Amino acid sequence: MKNNTLTIIKKEFARFFGDKRMMFTTILMPGLMIYIMYTLMGSLMMGQFVSEDGFVASGYVQNMPEELAPMLKQLPVDWKTVENDAVAEIKTSLEEKEADLLVLFPEQFMETMLSYEVSAEKAAPQIEIYYNSAKPESADVNAMLHAMLEQYEASLTNRFDINEGQGKYDMATDQDMTGQLFSMLLPMLMMTFMFSSCISVAPESIAGEKERGTIATLLVTPMKRSSLALGKIISLSCIALISGVSSFIGTMLSLPNMMSAAGGVDASFYTFGDYAMLLGIILSTVVLLVSFISIISAFAKSIKEATSTCSPMTILTMVVSLVPMMGSEGLKSIGMLFIPVLNSVLCMNNIFAFQADVSRVLLTIGVNIVYSGLMTFGLTRIFNSEKAMFSK
Repeated sequence: MKNNTLTIIKKEFARFFGDKRMMFTTILMPGLMIYIMYTLMGSLMMGQFVSEDGFVASGYVQNMPEELAPMLKQLPVDWKTVENDAVAEIKTSLEEKEADLLVLFPEQFMETMLSYEVSAEKAAPQIEIYYNSAKPESADVNAMLHAMLEQYEASLTNRFDINEGQGKYDMATDQDMTGQLFSMLLPMLMMTFMFSSCISVAPESIAGEKERGTIATLLVTPMKRSSLALGKIISLSCIALISGVSSFIGTMLSLPNMMSAAGGVDASFYTFGDYAMLLGIILSTVVLLVSFISIISAFAKSIKEATSTCSPMTILTMVVSLVPMMGSEGLKSIGMLFIPVLNSVLCMNNIFAFQADVSRVLLTIGVNIVYSGLMTFGLTRIFNSEKAMFSK
């Protein structure tokens, strides 16, 4: 038997690129829709991030007055005393999200505050509170402490101030804000559009040929079933990869629009290496999805059946894309990278959050390719089954 893999690839390319409607819906529409949706989201949506219930923040305090200690200890904060020489180190920990709060009371705060006259020209004693708004726990306890102190201050007729100096009290950097916003939004939308583009390609090529009866002609020709399966997977993957690139380009072009709508978000922090890793994840994931949908289509009797069978997977893909928001330590396990789709989502999340590990990205790409190869072999076995290919 001849190896007709190249012939099958040419046939699929001719069928696809000869259909202008299919080219538009598969290649142009995904990137265009991503661009439009991300732009609208950047213009209309305000991100709100909340911490988990029952959290205990890590807080540091200097010169805590004994009179205020009971009030501060009502907060869900594990307070530690800090000396002058450690203040700079704690601020660095806040920037790196290793600490949640730093509160600096001036020396003899209560005595100075109680003796302060509102009409006096001398400035009121000031409490400085440093936090990191990119970390939900830090932002939450900062808001709680502000509300508590402002209520206490109001009862004393404005005898002290909070963060009235010229210093920077929010230790979150612009890069932190960018990573937090993009890592929450982009993986879910990219996975959804990639899965949708794969569904628009694979069922038409395999289930469609079964429905029209043309698959029978291919199966009776002197052709290896492995050549047919490989030709289908390669051609459909190439077409879907183009759609994946379209999604990638649409995402990159939409980042400035999201940046302009969200203060402190700057997409220029992403490097060429980040884009390269993201593109590698997108391409390997598209091949994996095409292989999976091809197997579903091979068992289906019609395009409608194949599409309806795969449609619930779109919802599952969206749900899996939300898993990184759980923030569980278990998600950092190397074993998570062997779970298809979830591994791609986790890598995308890490890339957008500036926490990507090249070795984990390469492992994910390799795992996706291995799974795709196994499913290609499975498709070959299905093509060899008359019961599967000619059942009515």
